[in-house]
Amino acid sequence: MIIDTLAVGPIMANCYILGCEETRLAAVIDPGDEGDRILAAVARQGLKVVAILNTHGHFDHVGANAALKAATGAEILIHALDAPMLADLASAGRMFGLRVENSPPPDRTLADGDRIQVGNLTLEVIHTPGHTPGGVAFYTDSAVFVGDTLFAGSIGRTDLPGGDFDTLIHSIHSRLFTLDDAVKVYPGHMDPTTIGREKRNNPFVGRG
Repeated sequence: MIIDTLAVGPIMANCYILGCEETRLAAVIDPGDEGDRILAAVARQGLKVVAILNTHGHFDHVGANAALKAATGAEILIHALDAPMLADLASAGRMFGLRVENSPPPDRTLADGDRIQVGNLTLEVIHTPGHTPGGVAFYTDSAVFVGDTLFAGSIGRTDLPGGDFDTLIHSIHSRLFTLDDAVKVYPGHMDPTTIGREKRNNPFVGRG
């Protein structure tokens, strides 16, 4: 499994290029900005993008959907509850003084338990509402890409429209903390961590 991480855009959101070593097929998870830079990283790895996966609909995680779609023809996938946000990225960006391009609509919407095939890799969709209503994580046997639900030593904010603190904490305990402690957590911002480390040390999650 190939995992290449790029912190993109003024908010430095993590974009992940997830590739299958055997087939050289790849998914781009959360292309938030700097589409040309993401595409250059894909090319360096010798990969073909077949899926554009959004953990949630905030502009700093989906702002380069259009560029990736135009360049690769890959499907855009996002949870049904966050799909309407893709058409409103420009106004959301303006609230932060940023210019953002609206995303094309999703080719397919996701639901909890869906499976996405990328070459020989299978990703399971885990619905983790709280940061947004349609937030999801993408899970393989050894890694989970969690968007802005969980961070190393912190959690996602819940003061934006659609956010809810109690729902976020429930998602973390009931959906993420049921994974094996050794699973590596790839968050939407900052450095990776593990499920076990956050169970033991994260001061925001309580004891469930």
